[in-house]
Amino acid sequence: MTSELKKMIEQSVSPFHTIDTVKKILAEHNFKELKSSGDFELKPMGKYYVDLYDSSLIAFTVGNNSRGRVRLTSSHTDFPCFKIKPNAVILAENNSTGGYVKINTEVYGGPILNTWLDRPLSVAGRLLIKGCDKTNPFDNQMVLVDAKKPVLIIPNLAIHMNREVNKGVELNRQKDLLPITALLNGNSEASKDVIELLFEDTLQELKITREDVLDYELYVYNLDEGKVVGIDESMYSSPRLDNLTSVFAQTNAIINATMEEGLNIAMYFDHEEIGSRTKQGAASEISLLIMEKIYAALGRNRNDLINDLLDGMMLSIDVAHAIHPNYPEKTDPTNHVMLNKGMVIKIAASQSYSNDAVGIAAISRICNENGIEYQKFVNKSDMAGGQTLGAISSTILPVRTIDIGIPLLSMHSSRELMGVKDEKNLEKFLTVYYS
Repeated sequence: MTSELKKMIEQSVSPFHTIDTVKKILAEHNFKELKSSGDFELKPMGKYYVDLYDSSLIAFTVGNNSRGRVRLTSSHTDFPCFKIKPNAVILAENNSTGGYVKINTEVYGGPILNTWLDRPLSVAGRLLIKGCDKTNPFDNQMVLVDAKKPVLIIPNLAIHMNREVNKGVELNRQKDLLPITALLNGNSEASKDVIELLFEDTLQELKITREDVLDYELYVYNLDEGKVVGIDESMYSSPRLDNLTSVFAQTNAIINATMEEGLNIAMYFDHEEIGSRTKQGAASEISLLIMEKIYAALGRNRNDLINDLLDGMMLSIDVAHAIHPNYPEKTDPTNHVMLNKGMVIKIAASQSYSNDAVGIAAISRICNENGIEYQKFVNKSDMAGGQTLGAISSTILPVRTIDIGIPLLSMHSSRELMGVKDEKNLEKFLTVYYS
């Protein structure tokens, strides 16, 4: 399990790469791709997926009888990091003895900023290449790119120059967090932009010039390798556990579930870390539009869709907070979540985590009858928690929704920590849920 998860994490270095990885896994298991803007042709016991703007996706399976229960899950494909700006190259301390080449970035989401310092960093995302049809400005090609090596680093300031560093230092996002990519020796780097600096080999392989690249979306990611840690090898430390653990479990579950009636649907949304309010985010109507197309292709009407949603269920799958060994006072006094003690049902009176007793009772029953460990998380009452997909997406799809996930330590660090047993536990639960 850990090796398979590690492989997905290493491949999923941007939201675009995450969707590309999921598509390849689904295709290997005979899922057929449908064009989002085309007519759907669906068959009983069919397996399908729809790519949505290259960084989101909806996969679904159809039973022998499409009438019946609807089971949905949702996760997100993005992660806190840094996004590279346009005109990103900065030449710093350029003098007769040389200088530095820095890359101008902005913070994406809510990372723990100091965990990105002094780490090997790489860059991945997509390039948009000019197409051949001169009459159609939309005839352009998307190319995924990944430097796959440590091309960036953000150096700390030495303690000798900041004696107060161990008392806590606020990092300025524009000044302190710009990565170095090269030492400037001469003028060769000075004439290059970020694409030429980082992806010159890719341009040569594609046999295109820099002028052919119309735009880019590039993200900085932690190149650290995932490792099993602990004297008992009970934990796993890796970048991007939030939320690739959910993507991984969700994908395996919809592939392996045995289902004869109704619909199983897995939704993967981008932009959760920045609020989900985009065309490919959970706050858009894209999921409802795709479900309307599915029902139309199955010869069913909007009233059928409404009825099935009102009688259906969705699981919003995102990571949860485990109790921290050094900060137990940050946790609710009677509800403690531990690593390797099972998946987590996330509860909040504010409904920042979607929940109700009917849905939780159903989850508890599935777990109890199938030997699946589970825990319940609530925030400490004097501490506001986060929000995930559930509360947002259920306002678009008014279906009973429960937030679940696996517990983590170091959430939103450039490197997070999970228990090695919890991923398999979540996958087992989701497979039973879909079945």
